[in-house]
Amino acid sequence: MDNKVVQTLARTFGELGLLAVRFNFRGVGASAGEWDEGRGETDDLLAVAHAAREKFGHLPLTLAGFSFGGFVAARAARRLHPKKLVLVAPAVSRFEVPEVAPGTLVVHGELDDVVPLKDLLDWARPQELPIVLVPGGEHFFHGRLHLLKQIVLDACGRS
Repeated sequence: MDNKVVQTLARTFGELGLLAVRFNFRGVGASAGEWDEGRGETDDLLAVAHAAREKFGHLPLTLAGFSFGGFVAARAARRLHPKKLVLVAPAVSRFEVPEVAPGTLVVHGELDDVVPLKDLLDWARPQELPIVLVPGGEHFFHGRLHLLKQIVLDACGRS
């Protein structure tokens, strides 16, 4: 939850007037538990969404995830049916990321060496899912976080 891509997403959603909730997946940072290959982490995301709805009401839900978090967000979206799903460099080369709803925003760096662009295109092609490509961007969008922010602002409601 502390990497600069996740922080950029959270700040961007805050600028859009959305409540942004970040949390560490199990076993990361000071969180309890152990990595569960996405199963338990999906349950954790569902629990966080449920807790947020209990505390703040049944607000429209936007889910976002970066890398492994994109995999988890895509899995959780199948049960939560968010108003908007934003996946940044989803880990399609490392996990079996499910198909997502039309209109999902997928942002990827042209030079991503963690999740190769070819693998993302192979995942997106059968879904006819457009990809927003950041030229020269790599997995953590070094020097291009301003572009990621603008892409999310444009796609989610404000330029």
